[in-house]
Amino acid sequence: MKTRVTKSGYKILQILSGRSNVFLLTNGVQNMLVDTGSKNNRNKLDKRLIDFNISHIDYLILTHTHFDHAGNANWINEKYRTQVIVHKSEASYLTAGDNIFPKGTNIVTRLIVNLFAERIFTHLRYEPCRYDVLVDSKLDLKDFGFNAYLLHTPGHTVGSVSVVIDNEIAIVGDTMFGVFKWSVFPPFANDVNQLVNSWGILLKTGCSVFIPSHGTANSRSQVQKNFNKRLS
Repeated sequence: MKTRVTKSGYKILQILSGRSNVFLLTNGVQNMLVDTGSKNNRNKLDKRLIDFNISHIDYLILTHTHFDHAGNANWINEKYRTQVIVHKSEASYLTAGDNIFPKGTNIVTRLIVNLFAERIFTHLRYEPCRYDVLVDSKLDLKDFGFNAYLLHTPGHTVGSVSVVIDNEIAIVGDTMFGVFKWSVFPPFANDVNQLVNSWGILLKTGCSVFIPSHGTANSRSQVQKNFNKRLS
């Protein structure tokens, strides 16, 4: 699993990969976990944190509150006494352990949503978790020890956020996918127009690398190409 180092010397450790990526941002003193994976990956998450010698997690950022991102939020909170950060529009989902039903963006995922979403997402509820910090349009992380900030990047869900680090690397949750080299478009999005607009917002940050929760990192040129295509 790849470790990235930004120009300020921050390390971005990939803790989990596969079904849903989990990252840890550290400045050597403060540790900030981005997403938690699903509850089915709890043992693997625990082992990986031990393997990386992570003894404390100061902050947990949730890019959104779907089960495969927030499924271990309460467990992380209880084990590490971390501060939990989530967008204000999804705080009620987190405290209820509930999911926002997605919309499909292609014929296959639309069919899946229409036929099975309610049943599947009800079954995939997770442990409710309290929150400590709410995000609105932007949250500066300088007071948290990082030259970084959270941006509201809605589209996949109403409260999706991205972590912009050193205006160099962005951890973008499901605002983009990295499964196919020719497309960063996710299979699910509640508002496609908002989603594409969020790509434009992220491009304005100057970041050259965009790391999604599914798949591998996207280059700036990939994102720009997809953005231009959707606009046209």
